[in-house]
Amino acid sequence: MSHKRVPKRKIVFAGAGAAAVAAAAIILPNANASQDDNAQAQPKKVDAASAADIAAQLASQLGEAFGGAYYDKDKQQVIVNVVGDNNNVNVQVKSAGAVARKVDNSTKALQTAAKTLKTKATIPGTAWSVDPKTNELRVTADSTVTGAKWDTLESTVKSLGEGMATLKKSTGEFKPFVAGGDAIFGGGARCSLGFNVTTDSGAPAFLTAGHCGVAAEQWSDSQNGAPIGTVQDATFPGDGDFALVTYDDANTEAPSTVNTGDQSVDIVGAGEATVGQQVQRMGSTTGLNDGSVTGLDATVNYPEGTVSGLIQTDVCAEPGDSGGPLFSADGEAIGLTSGGSGDCTSGGETFFQPVTTALEAVGAQIGDGGAAGGGGAADDGGAADDGGAADDGGAADGGAADGSGAAGDGAGADDAGGAADNG
Repeated sequence: MSHKRVPKRKIVFAGAGAAAVAAAAIILPNANASQDDNAQAQPKKVDAASAADIAAQLASQLGEAFGGAYYDKDKQQVIVNVVGDNNNVNVQVKSAGAVARKVDNSTKALQTAAKTLKTKATIPGTAWSVDPKTNELRVTADSTVTGAKWDTLESTVKSLGEGMATLKKSTGEFKPFVAGGDAIFGGGARCSLGFNVTTDSGAPAFLTAGHCGVAAEQWSDSQNGAPIGTVQDATFPGDGDFALVTYDDANTEAPSTVNTGDQSVDIVGAGEATVGQQVQRMGSTTGLNDGSVTGLDATVNYPEGTVSGLIQTDVCAEPGDSGGPLFSADGEAIGLTSGGSGDCTSGGETFFQPVTTALEAVGAQIGDGGAAGGGGAADDGGAADDGGAADDGGAADGGAADGSGAAGDGAGADDAGGAADNG
């Protein structure tokens, strides 16, 4: 089917790079201190959330000299890529408590290279993201990219120049993870809640994958059951993979928790992903799995179309996990499961919609009176009282049904935004 956008609210938002800069209009501490004083500054030990803030600040301050940043979880330090030999830049990095690392490619140069890939190599089954650890673009082709398509991709990567991008093959196939799952139902497809939110007007709602939101306008907590929510915004493919669904009952309680099966994780807010950050993903097919963020501003060329601005990770996922929540151990909402390749036996690449971008686009927030974030349907919206999956396949109280899985099995997968034929 053709992919539509449900336009009940106009969606306008900047790209990931611009958003990071806009969010980073913060004056660095000690910016006017002497170079001698700053040269003696020692790297600070920080958590992943603080690392994202520091990286955003420096991206704004360093301009052309900024080549990306990542989090060293073992040393608990922010590593900042610096282009050139400007000592003032190194001083700024040190004064922020980060570690300067000299590299060849600026963020602007990497973004330009990504535009070349988009223009010349937008081929279904390909993906690329910025990897600040290697200071290159990570370009991946799945098993469907062969023959002339592979030749085109390979020649385009080579044309970017030495040290600008790496190319590898994946054994799987890039597709939205849209089969199985027992959470919410609509239009013959099954999807799962990601995080409960509160809209700007104060209405309780939830976020899920955009390829679920374009599949049906109304969603139920049980197969063939009465609707509990209505899609207000949905984007897929294009600038993201997210949807906002408001609960039809304005009195619905939508707690900010994710049910992991053994416990509920309180979601305290939304955070930006940082390469190297440890994250957890809950899915109705594979349950709770963890891993790390490996790339940012990822572009994925699904069979249904190109989706940009995603987070890339090494957290495994399988069909049935779409729409589910990606979050940190300390309760920050990070992403919504979009798709990828591989499985939880052999591994693979997975991609997630950043929650911060989705919230900004649809006009919503995590929190505010307990109506936010956790991937759970409300008590009178079909949630199971014990916080587990509802007997009828509905969403759990405080967490998506047994883990926020995703869209449709079999024929339902075809309805869910044009998911892969095999679900």
